[in-house]
Amino acid sequence: MPIEVRRFGVGYRRPEGPPGTRGLAGQVIHSDGRGLISELAFSRGGTIVPHDNPNTSWFCVIEGGGWVLVGEERRRVAAGEAVLWPANVTHAAWTEQGEMRAIVVEFAGPDDAHPLLEEAASTRRIARATRRIGAGESSATPDSRADSSDSVARGEGQLADRPVNPAMVDRSSGEPV
Repeated sequence: MPIEVRRFGVGYRRPEGPPGTRGLAGQVIHSDGRGLISELAFSRGGTIVPHDNPNTSWFCVIEGGGWVLVGEERRRVAAGEAVLWPANVTHAAWTEQGEMRAIVVEFAGPDDAHPLLEEAASTRRIARATRRIGAGESSATPDSRADSSDSVARGEGQLADRPVNPAMVDRSSGEPV
């Protein structure tokens, strides 16, 4: 089977985004019933206006930086950061003084790992473990045993500190350091 290659980036982009979007070009890389992957390029002052949709999306910044809005929370983002846009939650993205490129991965429907759904999944895992213990199986905790109906256990942690080299910072760009 030949390797499939899809081109994106300079020369392949077209104006993209919800109505009211400005200073933004993009290219769909893949789209089917399971989801969509696209590249977005924001010019200085580029904006995806606040909107929502029924799908869960990850906004993955790969170059430059800017701002995102999720619900009522506003935050700076930079290359190497990915922001969750939950289903049916208002979200937006924009730049001020610099440019930004992002890959957007959109999954059909709401996310199974959304906090409200995670609580329900945790309740199901506890119920399964209780049934196993009642059946005379090991008294292992729900998260310490593999269960064929469970996915990989959710990791815990935090972002590592990002050292900043003052000689490499362009303070005139106005974007996050």
